[in-house]
Amino acid sequence: MQLEDYNCFCASLPHATHVVQWGGAHVWKVGGKVFAIGGPREGGTVAVSFKCSDIAYEVLREQQGLRPAPYLASRGMKWIQRQTDQSMDDTRLKEYLAESHRIVSAGLPKRLKKELGML
Repeated sequence: MQLEDYNCFCASLPHATHVVQWGGAHVWKVGGKVFAIGGPREGGTVAVSFKCSDIAYEVLREQQGLRPAPYLASRGMKWIQRQTDQSMDDTRLKEYLAESHRIVSAGLPKRLKKELGML
């Protein structure tokens, strides 16, 4: 996935906000909580990290081109990083990004959900 495609897709998700931080990572948030991190790579592609369910984490971490997300997974969080499209094409990645957005959105405080018009 190209960086521009990643950013366009994440921008299409409800209430998503974008910031570049942590040494150039393209970070997407909902309600101030991170749901996706894209690290630019050579050739304009991007290594994408996303939050996932416990079951998805166990399955995905064993597949080629995927790994537990650096820093996040080592702290017990269920985050996967797609480095290549060997096991997950861009269409499937978008599905996981949307699910990450849903998981993070569901965990927001009720007050914040109401402020954002999510209730």
